[in-house]
Amino acid sequence: MAEVCPKCGLPKELCVCEEIAIEDQQIRITTVRRRFGKIMTIVEGFDKDIDVKELGKDLKARCACGGTMKDNKIELQGNHAKRVKSILVEMGYSPEMVDVDESRSAGRKRR
Repeated sequence: MAEVCPKCGLPKELCVCEEIAIEDQQIRITTVRRRFGKIMTIVEGFDKDIDVKELGKDLKARCACGGTMKDNKIELQGNHAKRVKSILVEMGYSPEMVDVDESRSAGRKRR
């Protein structure tokens, strides 16, 4: 007998909890300048129902960069804000719910 999801009551292979969670969350993408002038793209605002580690691995592979997943955030090396937004929209996230924060965006370093 197939296992049943405790949230939606459907069998595990037909579970729709993650799809429902994807549509309802507000994702924020920011870029910050870290040590030695390195730029990091930070993606945050995920529900607990989303597998952040798996999503982070997919984003790192599709952006061809390194990064880490900690504290329910994804940190990518480099400025990938626009690319991450297009990837998330392609994965089913609502474009209105994915916000790229340009105010904290890392610009060119002054000399």
